[in-house]
Amino acid sequence: MKVGFMGGTFDPVHYGHLLAAETAREACGLDEVWFVPSGEPPLKESGPQADGASRLEMVYRGIDFQPHFRAMDIELEREGTSYTIDTIRALNELYPDRTFSIIIGADRVNDLPQWHDIEALAKLASFIGVTRAGETFQVDQLPAYLTDKLTLVEMPLIDISSTMIRERIKSGRSIRFLVPEKVHSFIRRYGLYESQ
Repeated sequence: MKVGFMGGTFDPVHYGHLLAAETAREACGLDEVWFVPSGEPPLKESGPQADGASRLEMVYRGIDFQPHFRAMDIELEREGTSYTIDTIRALNELYPDRTFSIIIGADRVNDLPQWHDIEALAKLASFIGVTRAGETFQVDQLPAYLTDKLTLVEMPLIDISSTMIRERIKSGRSIRFLVPEKVHSFIRRYGLYESQ
């Protein structure tokens, strides 16, 4: 079974995440896409604003209509920094019958050489780079061991980010139609991001 691994803070999950996952699933013939909210992401200066349980719940609510999407709490259960290599190693042990492709945005493709233990990771999984509005790939800058494991796919232009959603909430503006309705109602019910 071919599985797309989609890691991130999902703070909150939004339609851009879902569109990227579905684009990668369709373009690369993935059987499923697993959303894995991170605990402490190594390449972000500050941690997530919502706690792990809330972010996982928003992912569950955001993907419940799509039978090919799953949410996994494997990184939230681990303490310390969430390195993708550790998660992929654990998933390979737990699910030896699956092959994993890591789904990343164009901005992350350029960062791949900075990832923790990237050469070992490239031996365990492949990468699917998904373009978003205004971003470009610099594949010629990457070492061969990465370009050999990288597939590029284009998705329809959509310019939504979790940061933008949090800023809209903080300023009292609507986020309806930027996130799935069940995510929207969860954020409103618990007042997430209003005072941050």
